[in-house]
Amino acid sequence: MPFEKLRVRVTNILKSENQSTNDKLSMVCHLLRESVDYYDWVGFYFKNGEKEELKLHSFAGEETDHVIIPFGKGICGQVAVSDKNFVVPDVQAQDNYIACSLSVKSEIVIPLFKGGQNIGQIDIDSNAADPFTEKDERFLEFVNQEVAKIL
Repeated sequence: MPFEKLRVRVTNILKSENQSTNDKLSMVCHLLRESVDYYDWVGFYFKNGEKEELKLHSFAGEETDHVIIPFGKGICGQVAVSDKNFVVPDVQAQDNYIACSLSVKSEIVIPLFKGGQNIGQIDIDSNAADPFTEKDERFLEFVNQEVAKIL
């Protein structure tokens, strides 16, 4: 499904008044995973209170042991510190990578800001090598901007 159509669907999910915030985030994860061929795992991590760590909130895909990720550790932990998008075309080439599954070949992590503060991120793993483009980055930035409105 083209990103333009997905933008509309994401917005509609997040504007729904019949769902809790948790349900909306879960629905967005499932929508993205089901709609983009190379999005094999989609999840939202958020800062865990005052701790210097991220906590997995909602996801679609295989279960992961990485429910808590310290700041600075792995791709997600690095984004928590840098406040910048991180696109990894080949996870094997990353020294500071936390392997969730042997089938994952690439990853994209986009920080989520609320009130100018990095409060979390969307994390997407792909079993394809180097599938992410600037269009993915712009789309996922849009998703995070929309998510921030309901938090």
